[in-house]
Amino acid sequence: MATMTSLIGLINKIQRACTVLGDHGGEGMSLWEALPSVAVVGGQSSGKSSVLESVVGRDFLPRGSGIVTRRPLVLQLHQTEGGTDYAEFLHAPRKKFTDFAAVRKEISDETDRITGKSKQISNIPIQLSIYSPNVVNLTLIDLPGLTKVAVEGQPESIVEDIENMVRSYVEKPSCIILAISPANQDIATSDAIKLAREVDPTGERTFGVLTKLDLMDKGTNALEVLEGRSYRLQHPWVGIVNRSQADINKNVDMIAARRKEREYFETSPEYGHLASKMGSEYLAKLLSQHLERVIRQRIPSIIALINKNIDEINAELDRIGRPIGVDSGAQLYTILEMCRAFERVFKEHLDGGRAGGDRIYGVFDHQLPAALKKLPFDRHLSTRNVQKVVSEADGYQPHLIAPEQGYRRLIDGSISYFKGPAEASVDAVHFVLKELVRKSIAETEQQKLWKNFVMKAGKQF
Repeated sequence: MATMTSLIGLINKIQRACTVLGDHGGEGMSLWEALPSVAVVGGQSSGKSSVLESVVGRDFLPRGSGIVTRRPLVLQLHQTEGGTDYAEFLHAPRKKFTDFAAVRKEISDETDRITGKSKQISNIPIQLSIYSPNVVNLTLIDLPGLTKVAVEGQPESIVEDIENMVRSYVEKPSCIILAISPANQDIATSDAIKLAREVDPTGERTFGVLTKLDLMDKGTNALEVLEGRSYRLQHPWVGIVNRSQADINKNVDMIAARRKEREYFETSPEYGHLASKMGSEYLAKLLSQHLERVIRQRIPSIIALINKNIDEINAELDRIGRPIGVDSGAQLYTILEMCRAFERVFKEHLDGGRAGGDRIYGVFDHQLPAALKKLPFDRHLSTRNVQKVVSEADGYQPHLIAPEQGYRRLIDGSISYFKGPAEASVDAVHFVLKELVRKSIAETEQQKLWKNFVMKAGKQF
């Protein structure tokens, strides 16, 4: 049986294939939308980027004021046994990035390739895979930060456009919502929680994350939120301590930042009793395990949708014609396969079981004998005509035993009478055979359609 780790990897491969084929959600029964994923939702400056970088253990996301994330970033994490951390983009599959500053630049450049240098947004995702021994197998989708006011250079519709994009992801039943809220703001004003409450009122799909715990005013804490008393979810809240701006400016190592985060919770008088269930490392493991469970639950529906798409594509290929192999071996195989199928159907028409052979039999059993019976043999082989033909054939040379030349003339004359009925019979058989060829070609194509349908119906994932 496939392990859950391989299941996440399989979903990642399907997701990448969907992106390559232009399926990134929003169009009817999209396979991309049916795949389980974790969408990261939060307001601008809520700490989304810091949470993602803490989970990855690398500083790789663009930073700045205003809207920095202008396209969805599908982040696929792959745990390796060892070796150097590296990243790959789907739009540059043969290039490995070991310098994560270059990853940050490539995200910005790829965003600009679609949106230009403007501050517009696009729903076409960027697909990024990171391979590292310091991550868990997980897929996260970083979405643009929710905002309340359009700033200089942004269209007035940007607030609504971002919310609509984020909502298109989180309202899907297969989506796990990672709602990011800063601890130094009232949870009642959280953009992420407000949206999550609308699309997931029971809280079954929502994981709450509280950032910036270390920036709260002295004498205050976030225990009511973390312990679920302020706003209850089906899953536990997780607290995160982000790197400070000073740490970011100094390029503090993310592994050291994780260690510092653990020490904060372990030594905190307010959060010490929750230390084992706090921090970015715990959050990553929690999400990975939950994603595995959701994938396992949704496997039947994913298989059904994949098979449905396969059937629709095969039907479309049968309508427009399937591709022919480019090499001579593939072309020869295709030709022979078509000939074998045609031969089988054509033979069934001739040998019996289907209409066709009986009509040819009728030509020789009824049409030809009836035409032969109408031939004037009684006149041609009359005594007077035979005597006349024999006499003319022998001339002045008497025959000793039989009038051989005369018989030959009689036979040749009789055979000439057969020419008309014989040609008519050949034409009739030729007409029947042409009809059978056309019918056999049509039935061969129909059998291919049924064969494909039966194979798909009986196939198991």
